[in-house]
Amino acid sequence: MLGQMQFDSVHVLSSVGVVAVLYLFYFIIQTTRNELRIRRLGVRAPVLAQTPCTGLRWFVAAARAQLNHRLFEFFDDMFAAARGAPTGDDCVEVQVTRAGGQRYIITRDPEHVKAILAGQFAQFGKGKEFHDRWSPFLGDSIFTTDGALWHDSRGMIRPMFVKDRVSDLVVFERWSAALVRQIERQRRGLVDFGAEKHNGGGEGVVDIQSLFYRMTLDITTDFLLGASVDSLSNPRDEFAEAFNEVQRLQMYITMLGPFFRVVPRRRYKAGIRAIDRFVMPYIEAALKLPAAELEKRTSASSSEFTFLHSVARHTRDPKVLRDQIVAVLLAGRDTTAATLSWAFYQLSRYPAKVARLRAEILDTVGPAPNAPSYENLKNMPYLRHVLSETLRMYPAVPYNLRIALEDTAIPSKDGQGPPIAVLKDDVVVYSTLSMQRRRNLYPQSRDGGDFADPALFEPERWENWTPKPWTYVPFNGGPRICVGQNFALTEMAYVVVRLLQKYDQIEYVGDWNAQFHEPEIVGKPGQGLRSGCTRQRVQRDEREWEPKSGTLEEPLVPITTEKEEEMKKTKRIQRRGGWA
Repeated sequence: MLGQMQFDSVHVLSSVGVVAVLYLFYFIIQTTRNELRIRRLGVRAPVLAQTPCTGLRWFVAAARAQLNHRLFEFFDDMFAAARGAPTGDDCVEVQVTRAGGQRYIITRDPEHVKAILAGQFAQFGKGKEFHDRWSPFLGDSIFTTDGALWHDSRGMIRPMFVKDRVSDLVVFERWSAALVRQIERQRRGLVDFGAEKHNGGGEGVVDIQSLFYRMTLDITTDFLLGASVDSLSNPRDEFAEAFNEVQRLQMYITMLGPFFRVVPRRRYKAGIRAIDRFVMPYIEAALKLPAAELEKRTSASSSEFTFLHSVARHTRDPKVLRDQIVAVLLAGRDTTAATLSWAFYQLSRYPAKVARLRAEILDTVGPAPNAPSYENLKNMPYLRHVLSETLRMYPAVPYNLRIALEDTAIPSKDGQGPPIAVLKDDVVVYSTLSMQRRRNLYPQSRDGGDFADPALFEPERWENWTPKPWTYVPFNGGPRICVGQNFALTEMAYVVVRLLQKYDQIEYVGDWNAQFHEPEIVGKPGQGLRSGCTRQRVQRDEREWEPKSGTLEEPLVPITTEKEEEMKKTKRIQRRGGWA
């Protein structure tokens, strides 16, 4: 018996030894094959981690930076670690899996961004891995697919963002009017939508960032579905809260790379179910429309034309409709709200810039109730410069990625020396935030002497400066350039005009220097934006400003209790069908 046990032990040890030797041979062969593939294509970027142990430590550090809202600083430290490398210090490599496995190539080099978004577009895409991790949220939408699926998605979406559609400003007027009403109600302490927990209480203090997010959600759902979630009136709406939670968890799933399975999914799945509960009834109603009625509603003259009706002409598949709507909802709400928040955050520091911007608005549009036209918005250069400078400092999507669909290479530093090898399935992460903050991409003092520090908010720089190609890409570039960028810029400009027609100062409440960049899917001010909102300067002709949307709305100035009751009574009559 003892002899048998000894024999078994020796047999087990021998088997383990054989397996270890075979794995060692496999490791050596895979590493050699991998290195040969890389050498045929070019060279490696500076390697920060190359084994599962060092790779795990890197991802843990990245996740910790994400949790502590220090991802921008983490990226800067990462590139600083590569300083002096022959291939430059704007691109590094991390590998976390087996030898010959997937690598992460992280860059802030404009030439790399140009290559993956345009010059070598066919060689880079979202890839299967990205699609699988994002599909519970965004399905087979424009943001998760490649090839024919992506092309078809873009074709369905594009008609809603042509100039004739974007220049119809009714939806912007309706919800900017609602925004100002909520600002006034918060200023007077008439709402208890949890604003106190954000702004610290006190009459006259407004949580303007929260209002921006709620307004852009209302605009986007109105534009997409023809019916808004009315988040400005009901900030605790189930759909809005679920949408926020799903985005937060999706960012962690993405950031953790190969370790994404550690993210708990219960709240993530519950949030997606809540999103579907809101969206699907509208889709089902659209699919029930006869073809003739759908065609009628999508005619150029129809007031009932919506994104949903437009897409429903191309497909009767409810999943396709759902995926495109949720994807555009993500792009349409957060990017605009975050950019408006950053713009007002920066403007609150510079009263002279606010005065200049307001003067341009009043000179071009006039005081309220004059509403800006599409041509007005395009013909205010300082307004354009304010938005461009905000997007330069705070690009809406600060971190993005593409996956190599085949073995390829991206250019070396300054186009000199061998290129950086990228193998099939490698992930290229590019940070527009890090790139657009690089000081060496801007004119140096010796080149002119009057170029403002790139770290400062200076809209005036745009009067005599144009960024070099691919150093400023707030809406991406190449074939995947944001199809809704004109919509977003028009919406932001409209809201800025309407607010500064009414208010002449923007006041920041709290420690301005303590603000930080919260790196979710869309980067936003991490402390929110508490404002004494502005000082109101109401002129006589502003008192009767009402939205020109054809709906019954309250005026945009404080009203008496008697007038409130009269309007409520009128609304009740309207809901019963008594409104003529």
